[in-house]
Amino acid sequence: MTRPLLLTLAQLFDATAQTLSRHPRRIMGGLGVVLLGTGVTAFGIAPLAPDASDIPVRQVIEALNVPAQADIDALSAAQPAAMLVLFRTETTRRDDTAQSLLQRLGVPDSQAQTFLRNDPLARQLLQAGRTGRPVSIEANERNELLRLTARWLSADDRGFTRLVVEKSEDGTLRSRLEQGALTASTRLASGVIRSSLFAATDEAGIPDPIAIQLAEMFSSDIDFRRDLRQGDRFSVVYESLEADGEALRTGRVLSAEFVNNGKEHEAMWFEEPGHRGGYYGFDGQSSRRYYLSSPLEFSRVSSGYGMRFHPISGTRKPHMGVDYAAPTGTPVRTIGDGVVEFAGVQRGYGNVIYVRHRNNQMTVYAHLSRIGVRKGQRVDQGDFIGAVGSTGASTGPHLHLEFRDNGVHVDPLSIARKSESVPVPPALRQRFDAVAHLQRLQLDAAASIQQASAE
Repeated sequence: MTRPLLLTLAQLFDATAQTLSRHPRRIMGGLGVVLLGTGVTAFGIAPLAPDASDIPVRQVIEALNVPAQADIDALSAAQPAAMLVLFRTETTRRDDTAQSLLQRLGVPDSQAQTFLRNDPLARQLLQAGRTGRPVSIEANERNELLRLTARWLSADDRGFTRLVVEKSEDGTLRSRLEQGALTASTRLASGVIRSSLFAATDEAGIPDPIAIQLAEMFSSDIDFRRDLRQGDRFSVVYESLEADGEALRTGRVLSAEFVNNGKEHEAMWFEEPGHRGGYYGFDGQSSRRYYLSSPLEFSRVSSGYGMRFHPISGTRKPHMGVDYAAPTGTPVRTIGDGVVEFAGVQRGYGNVIYVRHRNNQMTVYAHLSRIGVRKGQRVDQGDFIGAVGSTGASTGPHLHLEFRDNGVHVDPLSIARKSESVPVPPALRQRFDAVAHLQRLQLDAAASIQQASAE
């Protein structure tokens, strides 16, 4: 039965091959129809497949080949996990000890505390009165110190010292001191006067040295003791001197705008090699006049020019100068360029300094606690020449200032506003205009900060 079937299949195959060779198109077309019909048939019977929920389910349990604990430990030793390192920053405080600083940094590491107390280099970090020094640490997951970095200004304020304390491979702590150069970056700020200049600058986060410079820049045009109004506003661009990105001190005010009682006052710093720098208006006129409005950086007038009741004689007498109330030791500066004509003790003036200026004009600084110049010495505007005191005929610490024009007494408070300014030299005008354009853009950006805050 099997052999005849095999012969029949062989004969059928030969017949099919011969037919295909004679009529290839007809055979392929017929084959397509057959396949198409088969597909349609398959599509038609697909819904008749059994439901998946009717298929029987079997549970198969097999033992896994889990590595032994020893093998796991060996693998962990071969590929140790990355150590977790924590970073924190703080600044030193007046009463800080090694323990309080490290605890505030979250590092209760007794080894590190002992090292900071005893190591000669590390002890410099917490010297008496050294506050505000930025400190950063790196610690492991057990809060043990790995590295401490601190920075502070060098003695000349031009660079900075970097203290590095780090753990060596043998687990001991070692320290070193490095010297670096300060880098300058630009800061923008603005504010509105509500009560006083310093209250407004504090609210705006502006450091006091910048606030003092701001007052100095416009002191010839604005009396900051009497002329301020609520709603006055200011914008300022200034330098921040940094060490490794940490601000250590402020630099110079680069430009500023002050709107006082609706009137705009502007100034920018301009300096070129070989020329004395100074503040100028954006029109090129110098904001620096020949005389400052005050011999003290920031103080109050306790007795003005003119007739007054004399506190010692008890009678009304003319007061030929202006008295500035200030604590003993407050630095006193010359209000203009000149030459020291006298520096010593003189009758009721006590310790006194005479400075001769141009056009036979003279300033007198009396009741000083200390004299810092000598006769014949050349002084420039703003140079410190002594300190406030209460020597001579004085009832308390203050500075007595006189201004004499060809021997005639003049009210010192009127001198600064009357003195003329000096324009930018013509040869530097093109360079000045380029700097002024940049400062104008930055000032506009500073003003927008205050506007955005108000909105």
